[in-house]
Amino acid sequence: MSKEITARETDYSQWYNDLIIKAGLADYSAVRGCMVIKPYGFALWENMQSQLDKRFKETGHQNAYFPLFIPKSFLSKEAAHVEGFAKECAVVTHYRLKNSEDGTGIIVDPDAKLEEELIVRPTSETIIWNTYKTWIQSYRDLPLLINQWANVVRWEMRTRLFLRTTEFLWQEGHTAHATAQEAIDETMQMLNIYAEFAEEWMAMPVIKGVKSVNERFAGAVDTFCIEAMMQDGKALQAGTSHFLGQNFAKAFDVKFSDKENKLDYVWATSWGVSTRLIGALVMAHSDDDGLVLPPKLAPIQVVIVPIYKGEDQKKAIDEKVIPLMEDFKALGVSVKYDDDDSRRPGWKFAEYEMKGVPVRIAMGARDLENNVAEVARRDKKSKESVSLDGLANTIWVLLEDIQNSIYEKAKTYRDEHITKADTWDEFVKLLDEKGGFISAHWDGTADAEEKIKELSKATIRCIPLNNPIEEGKDILTGKPSKERVLFARAY
Repeated sequence: MSKEITARETDYSQWYNDLIIKAGLADYSAVRGCMVIKPYGFALWENMQSQLDKRFKETGHQNAYFPLFIPKSFLSKEAAHVEGFAKECAVVTHYRLKNSEDGTGIIVDPDAKLEEELIVRPTSETIIWNTYKTWIQSYRDLPLLINQWANVVRWEMRTRLFLRTTEFLWQEGHTAHATAQEAIDETMQMLNIYAEFAEEWMAMPVIKGVKSVNERFAGAVDTFCIEAMMQDGKALQAGTSHFLGQNFAKAFDVKFSDKENKLDYVWATSWGVSTRLIGALVMAHSDDDGLVLPPKLAPIQVVIVPIYKGEDQKKAIDEKVIPLMEDFKALGVSVKYDDDDSRRPGWKFAEYEMKGVPVRIAMGARDLENNVAEVARRDKKSKESVSLDGLANTIWVLLEDIQNSIYEKAKTYRDEHITKADTWDEFVKLLDEKGGFISAHWDGTADAEEKIKELSKATIRCIPLNNPIEEGKDILTGKPSKERVLFARAY
């Protein structure tokens, strides 16, 4: 099966596409720019979703759902917001079809034009803040902590499965607060939740930082992000948390009376991650033989493959596996016993390697005689004979080791690909030959940032939190700079 995957060194982009298809995560759709998320890919998303949702609820957030359609006039109420999303909006103009008079097919009924066009949700700030106006009157109604699991549409010209599609799945949190500091605290709390999830569950190291003005979310005062490094040296924005100030409250006239009965606009945040996390997971860890999945998120953590000749050997293995399965389940380990006799063991080994199952257990008649099983770990492609006594507990410990090992490998790669540059020539050479994050000085102006992007195709990924003060000169303009920022070419 691995021969059907393009090698990373040959064509990283094609390797990624091959892997998504061959591992059964997603498929292309008849709808341009959209994808079909297959059961294995959706199981991965469900595991991500359940862990994130748990964290949201532990911090006081509740789930709700808002309309898919947004009146066009809502977007125009916040100037920066509409400017940021105008070119990506899908617009509904009519509400009915009819048969054509010449009998050639179905046409849009010209008499069924909407009085006001509806925008298919690219993000929900406007529809949510229009609703919050009716929900918030007093400080007693605050904070309002709402999250939504939903799909959104952004009309992309160039798409790639999971990383950038016209329709994708995500969660979007939208909160309202009585003070600016409460909203800022919420923004940082959610950024930290994303970072902890990425590192502890996805085994993917990230850098927390704030976006430059040019890269800021449309309508935000500040955008904070987690940035990850992929194996081809490109960066990927894995999550964002926005401090919106009072911008949307003012646009939609959302006021509250404080304890002194004075009216003020509420303070807001929004934050989100999407199914692009699946793409990040694939690119951060996988190899030329298939997926490498962290055990905490893998839909199947352990697979058991019997190797036998005849029904007697099969029955003996079954008798050993059935109680072992119960031991695994008692530990909360997701286990599959693949005793499908229509596929040979070798085919199954290749299949589960492709799907990134962290641990594979092979059990044959001779293994039973010796009271052992062959245990293979996907991340290091190693295998050893392990005693059947206490096997479930042994594997449980092994899964934790695999999780840590995958993280450390990704962190080592990331750390080796953070490089300082002090001259423009050095900056461009590093981008072309090494990639990764380039730590370089920037004079803080939008003009310089845009010129660097135009000349190098690299953007400021973030200004790291707690960034040290360091006097220097802008990498391009030579103007004074007080800190380094992280540049990279990115997805």
